[in-house]
Amino acid sequence: MVSANKEMVVYCFDTLVAHYNGDQPPAAAFEDGHHPLFVTWKKAVNGAEHRLRGCIGTLEARALISGFKDYSLTSALRDRRFPPIQAKELSFLECTVSILTNYENAPHYLDWEVGKHGIIIEFTDPDYNTRRSATYLPEVVAHEGWTTIEAIDSLIRKAGYNGAITESLRKSIQLTRYQSSSFAMNYNDYVTYVKTTRDCAPTIDGARSAVR
Repeated sequence: MVSANKEMVVYCFDTLVAHYNGDQPPAAAFEDGHHPLFVTWKKAVNGAEHRLRGCIGTLEARALISGFKDYSLTSALRDRRFPPIQAKELSFLECTVSILTNYENAPHYLDWEVGKHGIIIEFTDPDYNTRRSATYLPEVVAHEGWTTIEAIDSLIRKAGYNGAITESLRKSIQLTRYQSSSFAMNYNDYVTYVKTTRDCAPTIDGARSAVR
């Protein structure tokens, strides 16, 4: 089984830096494959706490190299919940890559474990008779400290449903649980990695990036 690793995160940072320079990133230093994947960007606030800055991926398998290249930019620049990440924010960023595995259809909407499983919910909106869906990666629910029911209700809202959340609605959910392999790295560690392996620091517009 393919596991998320340092080189995948480096490639995401490389891709974002290359975007700001109007260039192409260096070749990926990991083997390709086909898996569902996500790229998450967080930004350090007040010198410590990391807050979500963008998170987008795919629940369908796709090539890892092109997938991380595409979603590193999509999550950084086109997550509709946030303004695009600017180059001046680089030194405050942390990137996490996730590879999703072990998809299983759960018989009940509570048949999953916080911290172990990510979940995908699908249900029919009783007000508009339309299908809705949403997902949380395994680390999201654990980080928020939610119970399983709190996570389900939050996902129902994330899916765009604004009506009353009833037990009947919860029981109508088709739930898919999955697991993930993830790896995180902050910008300072990325800079150190690039200096060590390439004998130079990342640059933006020809100026040496600030290392904080």
